[in-house]
Amino acid sequence: GSNFIFHMLDKYPDYRIVCLDCLTYAGNLSTLEPVMDNPNFRFVKESITDREAVYKLFEEEKPDMVVNFAAESHVDRSIENPEVFLDTNIKGTAVLMDACRKYGIKRYHQVSTDEVYGSLGAEGYFTEATPLCPHSPYSASKTSADMVVMAYHDTYKMPVTITRCSNNYGPYHFPEKLIPLIIKNILEGKHLPVYGDGSNVRDWLYVEDHCKAIDLVVREGQDGEVYNVGGHNEKTNLEIVKLTISTIHRLMARSEER
Repeated sequence: GSNFIFHMLDKYPDYRIVCLDCLTYAGNLSTLEPVMDNPNFRFVKESITDREAVYKLFEEEKPDMVVNFAAESHVDRSIENPEVFLDTNIKGTAVLMDACRKYGIKRYHQVSTDEVYGSLGAEGYFTEATPLCPHSPYSASKTSADMVVMAYHDTYKMPVTITRCSNNYGPYHFPEKLIPLIIKNILEGKHLPVYGDGSNVRDWLYVEDHCKAIDLVVREGQDGEVYNVGGHNEKTNLEIVKLTISTIHRLMARSEER
């Protein structure tokens, strides 16, 4: 979300961007420090599950587009505590869409995930026609949110689009995620986490490329469509671990040379 804000304010300096965030454990307001003084940017600390706060913000700002990045997004945490995922990812989405219905909107965009498709099979790629098959409370909550979005489109004729992305990496990544966690553990001399034998395959997408894709879909995407966004970088978790280790070693060696 922060990367998207930077992208939009840089590319469209006349746009007014309002960021609504309740700043959970994974939120860091200092990330937005470079744009806090921008007169076209406003930060509001509230939750998308708070209907009164969301409606108040819509009355004040009258947004013409809503891009919903807000989500609980860590699979392990969803297994430990599913309720917060159901609350934020499903109820929060419905509250935002109800606000869009009440106050009017040109486009509501849902940022989803390829986790809704389940595990990547031998065919190598998900498509927008791949059946939805979530396997965790997290992916089930995101799948439910997608279905709520499409139901509002079909029932209320709301202008919506959905993007489903593969694993993101890049600036401001929270360290519970695989790549920043590997980097953090290497620098702190800790063991590296690998699930099972590390053979699970995921596609990796650079976050700025993801932001460009969302920007394009929000402006030119067809109403009611789902768009997969991938990086064509399919690697096993073990490959990612080894690649991250070798990259850090190379950077440290280069630094020592200087």
